[in-house]
Amino acid sequence: MSAKPHVMVVGIRGFPGIQGGVETHAEALYPRLLGDCTVTVLARAMWLAADAPREWRGIHFVRLWSPRKSGAEAFLHTALGVLYAAVTRPDILHFHAVGPSIFVPLARLFGLTVVATHHGRNYELPKWGRFARTLMKTGERWGARYAHALICVAENDAARLRAAHPGQCIVQIPNGVPARTAAQNDPVIAELGLVPGKYMIHVGRITLEKRQMDAVNAFLVAKIPGWKLVIVGGDHGAPAYAAELRAQAADHPEIVLAGFRQGNALDALYAHAGLFVLPSSHEGLPIALLEALSFGLPCLASDIPANREIDLPPDNYFAVGDVAALAALIQSRCAEPLDASAQAARMAYVRTHFDWDTIAGRVAALYRQVLQG
Repeated sequence: MSAKPHVMVVGIRGFPGIQGGVETHAEALYPRLLGDCTVTVLARAMWLAADAPREWRGIHFVRLWSPRKSGAEAFLHTALGVLYAAVTRPDILHFHAVGPSIFVPLARLFGLTVVATHHGRNYELPKWGRFARTLMKTGERWGARYAHALICVAENDAARLRAAHPGQCIVQIPNGVPARTAAQNDPVIAELGLVPGKYMIHVGRITLEKRQMDAVNAFLVAKIPGWKLVIVGGDHGAPAYAAELRAQAADHPEIVLAGFRQGNALDALYAHAGLFVLPSSHEGLPIALLEALSFGLPCLASDIPANREIDLPPDNYFAVGDVAALAALIQSRCAEPLDASAQAARMAYVRTHFDWDTIAGRVAALYRQVLQG
């Protein structure tokens, strides 16, 4: 093994600037690990342009073919990635997500040292059929059983898998958010016709499990004078659902579809919002909710285990699909004046519990533990 171990990453589309919770996680984590290891990311060719740089912030990228078909994309790309790793022999092969982890036993057969990260129960998403769900559940089970170490971003998943696989190295290391300094200024606020402090924001891919229509319907029921609802996120694999959302926005100018945003534009949208809402039926450990809290925003979230792991006030949760309850909460929160002390407390909570530098240090320590046997 070299003085600085070589970590190879598989199971993600790539980064920077590619929409997705796992990709956001990887983009934040791996630059922070470069003091402890070298990093190669096996990116999916369809997501990383042919002329894209092969190095970013010290991270090396290798484009590997993947088909343009949901499900098969991750499966076949990961299979190729394991074969590539078997030839190139990294010190650690790090899998991300339960689907790709179905190839953990193959990597072990090739004599590779394996770490896997469990980002959530993707097999619960409504878009998957029985066969895909079975593959992902198998990937979850084999990742826990055969990886040298399994990281879960949510403690509820870590506890469940420890009980099912006693004696395995299964740890909880959460998602994080970067430190915030000050409110961002960006032309996106004027571009979208927004008034600072007078809009509610949701951030996430336009997919069935994010349930953006619940936010839309609750906002329309709440009828908050002068407020808008801003939905930030690109259409990804749910065209009929996205069309329904666009139809609602066309009929209601107070519904703003901002598309996929990143960098200063996304920061500005968070910084100047008055409320954040997350009505999802499924999450791993929601980065968007952590990002909103890092800007001090009051937040409303669906009452699911992953969201409950983030310490919102108990009355800020609502049952999945309960539009009336969400509308009542929106009315109540929008009527409250800005509480600077509560805002500061939310920001401090995130800095204390979800700091990326601390999280990266824990991952680096786990790598050392695994390599030392």
